[in-house]
Amino acid sequence: MNRILWVDDEIDLLQPYIIYLQGKGYEVLTASNGEDALDRFGRGGGSDQELPDIVFLDENMPGMTGLEILQEIKRLHPEIPVVMITKSEEEHIMEQAIGEKIADYLIKPVNPSQILLCLKKHIHQHKIVTEQVQQTYRQEWSDISYLINTASTLEEWKAVERALSKWDIELSGLESEQGVHSGMRSLIADQRTEANAAFGKWVAKNYESLLSSNAVMSHNVFKHSVFPLLDKGEKVLLCVIDNFRYDQWKTIQPLLSDLYSVQAEEQYTSILPTATQYARNAIFSGLLPLQIQEMYPQYWVEEGDEESKNQYEKELVQTLLDRYRRRETFQYWKINESDFCERVVHQLRGVQAPLTIVVLNFIDMLSHSRTESKMMRELANDEAAYRSLTLSWFRHSPTYDLLRRAAELGFTLVLTTDHGTTRVKNAVQIIADKNTNTNIRYKVGKALNCSSKNVMTIEQPRKAGLPCPNVSSSYAFCTGSDFFAYPNQFNYYAQYYRNTFQHGGISLEEMIIPLVTLTPKR
Repeated sequence: MNRILWVDDEIDLLQPYIIYLQGKGYEVLTASNGEDALDRFGRGGGSDQELPDIVFLDENMPGMTGLEILQEIKRLHPEIPVVMITKSEEEHIMEQAIGEKIADYLIKPVNPSQILLCLKKHIHQHKIVTEQVQQTYRQEWSDISYLINTASTLEEWKAVERALSKWDIELSGLESEQGVHSGMRSLIADQRTEANAAFGKWVAKNYESLLSSNAVMSHNVFKHSVFPLLDKGEKVLLCVIDNFRYDQWKTIQPLLSDLYSVQAEEQYTSILPTATQYARNAIFSGLLPLQIQEMYPQYWVEEGDEESKNQYEKELVQTLLDRYRRRETFQYWKINESDFCERVVHQLRGVQAPLTIVVLNFIDMLSHSRTESKMMRELANDEAAYRSLTLSWFRHSPTYDLLRRAAELGFTLVLTTDHGTTRVKNAVQIIADKNTNTNIRYKVGKALNCSSKNVMTIEQPRKAGLPCPNVSSSYAFCTGSDFFAYPNQFNYYAQYYRNTFQHGGISLEEMIIPLVTLTPKR
């Protein structure tokens, strides 16, 4: 039974309200002055068992005023919601009460329905919302399943990822507040597993035709989203956040709502492999990896080379502008450290170039540190926790300061990524020669041998726009939540990488990624 404490110096006149609330199943405690009210909170020896779930507090009373009682209640038990009831509508009183963190306020005379609505809002809200959200998801579950089973176009798969991300975020948010039945958690997880299995099969059948279609993919992001803005004379900031999933974008979006209006929220498709060497270089060059290797071999780093695979991004952007005969100058920064990001924030005001490009590697670093650190694994043990860490990083990092400064300076923001990441669970054996690359979601090499049915292979890489290190080289991609491990020490690596976030393969989370254009609120 929920307990209400009602504090009013004319409490006897409120008996009709008290009887009404008791009839609704509430226990109503009363106090006619501040001292008696505070005794309920342990100040006078009261027991915690008598603590109310909510307090209705009269603002104008003799002795201790309502505001004074409010301050003391908040000192003793700041978690208990307090609803101020007042005859006065003076602004300074309301401001002071709100400053003391009242949950709500009501203007006398109040009616029973107002009281009941207030109780539902502040005591029962989580339960009501949880039940409603779960009921709505149950109703939509069959619609999402039907879409998964019938999806035959890229736009339909984008809709699947939007729906799954939406419900994953909503259900995990309720879980952190009130608790979601474990069956609901497994339901959304099973639906994503089903979706990724079907999506992997669809990609295996359609990838080559997808590359030759009009779909927005890594190699035409500039043409689709950046060049049109420059053509309109806008000052553009292209922000590429490595390893940034669609659900992570939806998580940080509210933090940007005070700074920007969303002009266009799209999803585009990463090329394969969903790895920086391929996908991000394709973004900045406007070319497929094979084209980069053939046209600009000095800027292509082979899998077996030890040097950084993305050290020529600035040079690749220049080749893109030159091929399109564009005369725009640009500023380029790659940010790996908070200190450098803070310097960029200060330098942004002096930028004269119409195009500024910023690459942020923080989420990629978070993903890798989670793989290597036991503590980080515990902090981000599932997708909800991973999103929470992303939000905490964004809220408190210089990245948020950078985007705020960009809004102040009138930059149009294009926020995107090169690929997403997925949590891997199931190790599959693969046999390959010693020169095969080390990524656990895709392999490129000679004589690749894997018996899993969930692996997509590309036997003729050139048809998929991919370099071919050797005449007999092929590519193999894990789908869903699988990852590769060699027979040698298979159990060790299966255990080491299980439940880590990886990229390079085929999943909705890795391939269907955010491409958002935002305009500053001036």
